[in-house]
Formats: sequence, structure tokens, C-alpha cells
Amino acid sequence: MSIPTTPVVTPTAYLTLHYRLAATDGGDLVSTFNEKPATLQLGTGQLAPFLEDCLMGLEEGVHRTFDLQPEQAFGPRNPDLLQRIARGALGEQSADGEDYAIGDMVEFSAPSGGRFTGVVRAFDATSVLFDFNHPLAGKALTFEVKIIGIL
Repeated sequence: MSIPTTPVVTPTAYLTLHYRLAATDGGDLVSTFNEKPATLQLGTGQLAPFLEDCLMGLEEGVHRTFDLQPEQAFGPRNPDLLQRIARGALGEQSADGEDYAIGDMVEFSAPSGGRFTGVVRAFDATSVLFDFNHPLAGKALTFEVKIIGIL
């Protein structure tokens, strides 16, 4: 006679879950707890890899909270990712005559053909200081999850 086993999260599991991601110094960044649950497949990029790592081995029905330090989440802030760009070089990235304000996000083309985003942190008459760190870099996060179903 075999004993039924509770399904557990594996690297390619298909899950239905509630989750919440919050900065420990602020409110929720995203939460499904007051909405319908999320359904996703691990290993497909729908969740950040460090969040998927938290889920590994959890059983169906588990409700758990993880406190993540910056190094366990989006990493520490990297001062090398603060770059000053000459205003003249921004012409191809923006509409003619566009003015930038602190906090604006500007998308750039990478030489490889990809895209990346920088946030305006400061500007002067000749240049704009962009921050290319992930917006959550350097932040401690709380990840709460309730596994509803595992296929």
C-alpha cells in the first residue's frame, strides 16, 4: 500500500500561488493576496531566479515568508552603474527637444541590439547622470508565498 505524498516545488513546476514582494522599508511592490492567484511555470523567467530559489522544495499548501538581504535579491547598488552622458549623445534616445526630469526612465539601445533602462538622477547644462542599477538593487525585500497547487 503506497502512502500519498504531497507535491513539492521543482525547477520546472507549474504552480498556482499567492505571492507578495515588499521592500522592508516600504509597502508592497506586488501582491496577489487580494486578487486571484497567479499561475506560472518555473524556469521560464516569469519569476526572478532568486524568488524561484525560495520556492524549491516547498510543499503544496505551505504559506511562508522569506526576508531577503540585497545580496540575496537584486544585489547591492553598484556605483559603476551611475553614468554621466552628454546631452548631445542623447538625441538618438529621445525626441528632439525633450527635457529630462529627476526620476525619468529612459530606454537605451545596447550595441548588441538589446535594450536597457536608466533613471535620471541629476543633470546640468551639458550632461545627464543616469542610474543603470535595478530599481530594487541595494534593498532588503520580503517575499511571502502561499502555494495553492503544484502540477
